Amino acid sequence: MLQAISTSTLCLADELLLDWCRVAILTACGYSPLRQALPWEAPENDLRRDRNVKIVATLGPASSDKEVIGNLFLAGVDVFRLNMSHGTHEDARKRHGLIREISAETGRPIGILADLQGPKFRCGTFAEKSVRLEKGARFTFDFDPAPGGKDRVQLPHAEVFSALRPGSMLLVNDGLVQLKVSSCGTEFAECDVEVGGIVSDRKGVNIPDVIVPVTALSDKDRKDLEFACSLGVDWLALSFVQRPEDMEEARELVRGRAALMAKIEKPSAVNHFDQILKVSDGIMIARGDLGVETPLQSVPSLQKRLIRKCRAVSKPAIVATQMLESMVQNSTPTRAEVSDVATAIYEGVDAIMLSAESAAGNYPVESVATMNDVAVAVEHDPTYRQVIEASRQGKRTTVADAITSAAREIAETTDVTSICCFTHSGTTAHLVARERPRVPTIVLTPFAHIAQRLCLLWGAHCVKTEIVNDFDRAVEVAVETARREEFGQLDNQIIIMAGVPFNISGSTNIIRVAKITKD
Repeated sequence: MLQAISTSTLCLADELLLDWCRVAILTACGYSPLRQALPWEAPENDLRRDRNVKIVATLGPASSDKEVIGNLFLAGVDVFRLNMSHGTHEDARKRHGLIREISAETGRPIGILADLQGPKFRCGTFAEKSVRLEKGARFTFDFDPAPGGKDRVQLPHAEVFSALRPGSMLLVNDGLVQLKVSSCGTEFAECDVEVGGIVSDRKGVNIPDVIVPVTALSDKDRKDLEFACSLGVDWLALSFVQRPEDMEEARELVRGRAALMAKIEKPSAVNHFDQILKVSDGIMIARGDLGVETPLQSVPSLQKRLIRKCRAVSKPAIVATQMLESMVQNSTPTRAEVSDVATAIYEGVDAIMLSAESAAGNYPVESVATMNDVAVAVEHDPTYRQVIEASRQGKRTTVADAITSAAREIAETTDVTSICCFTHSGTTAHLVARERPRVPTIVLTPFAHIAQRLCLLWGAHCVKTEIVNDFDRAVEVAVETARREEFGQLDNQIIIMAGVPFNISGSTNIIRVAKITKD
C-alpha cells in the first residue's frame, strides 16, 4: 500500500511539474494563463466565498469584455467599480450591462459602484513640456495661459488663489514636488520650492492645508451622477469631499436611487469625519490623495481609526489604493503589499479594493485571486477572531440592536451553522455585520437592488427571495435557503431574524432558532 501511495504521489508530482512548465513557457512568451479569457459559461458549482471581507475591483481596458469580467467574478470579486474619471458613458454602459448579464447567469447578486471624478486642479503647459524645479528656487503660479518655464506656469483655478495664504503648501505630481507660498493674490501665488523635481504639462496640484471653496460636484460629476443613477448602479462614490454639505448636496441629486459613499482623501474630510459619516451610507478610505495631503506616517493610524468608527455605526468601509500595486506589472505581489492587505482585514474592514491592478494591469485575474487568497488565509488565522472580537464596540440602544447582539451570542455558544436575516432596507444586515459573527450570515430580501447593494457588506451572503408575509413562512424560506445554499445539513440549527409585522423597514424584533429539516 505504501508503494502504491508513493507511486501515486510521484505521478501527481510529475503532473504538477508538467503543469508548472506549461505555465512557465506561456508566461515567458508573454501570456498569462489566468488572464486568457475562456468562453464565458456560468459555473454550476457553489459560488459562496470562503471569507467575510469583500473584494472590489475596478474595470478598465484590461477588463472590459465579458470573459475577463466573468473570470474576475469567479476569482472573487463581489463589487465592480466603474471609474468615471476614465472612459466614456458608453464604456460604462457596456460594462454595467455585462455585469448584470453575469449576475443573471450565475444567479448571484453582484454590486456595482460608480466612482465620480470630483474637481481636479491641474497646472498649465510648459514651453519645453516639462521643467525641473530645484530646491530653494522661486516659482510662480498665475492666470497667464502662456506656456510656462522654469519660473512660472498657469494655474487656471481662481478658487485656489482665493483660498491660499502665505505658508500654504502646494503639492505637484502626487506630492513629489512641494512648494510653500510666500506671497499670493487673487491671480498669483509666489512660492519657494521646498522639495524639487520634474513638473510636466497638466500635472495635478494638491492643496492639503486649506479648504478650497468648491463643491465636490463639478459639472462633469453632475452629468456622470445622473447617468450612473439612470443605469441603476448600487453605490455612488463622491470624490473631493471636504464637508458634510458635500454629501448632502449629492444626496439631493441621487434621490434614493443609489447608496452614497464618501471618499476620504483630504485632511478637511478627516477633520469633519464624524459629521461626514453621519450623512453617508459608506466610506472609502482613498489612501492615494490622503497619503499625499497628510503625512505618510499618519495614514495607517487614520485607516485604523476610520474603520472602527464606521463599524461602530454599522456602515461599510472600503480600504483602497495601491493594495497590490506591483501586480500591475508583475504576476506576484511584494510581501509588503500582502501585509498591507492583511492589515486592513485584521482591522475589520468591510471591503478591500483593486484599482489599476484590475483596470489596466497585466494580471487582473491573478490580482483578484491573490487578494482572495490573502483574505482566506487571514480569516482562518485564530488571531483574526481575537482581534475582531476585541475591537467589537458600538452603542446598543434599540430592539434591533439587542436582537442582533443576541443572535451573535447564540451563535457563539451553540452549534448553529448560520444566521438568516430578513431585510427590506438592509438595516438588519448592517447591524449583524457590525457584530462580526463567527458563523455565516445569509441576507434574505425580496428586492434585487438591496441584495446587490449589500454585496459590499462584511459577511453578507445575499439571496433574493419571495415576499414573505408571516413568520411561519419566513422560517420555511430561511430553512430552504440554508439547505439549498449549503449553509447547513439535515438537523443542523440556524438562527432566523425578522420583523413583525412584515414588510416594514427597520422593524426587526424577533429571533428564533430552527432546525434544518427535509423537504
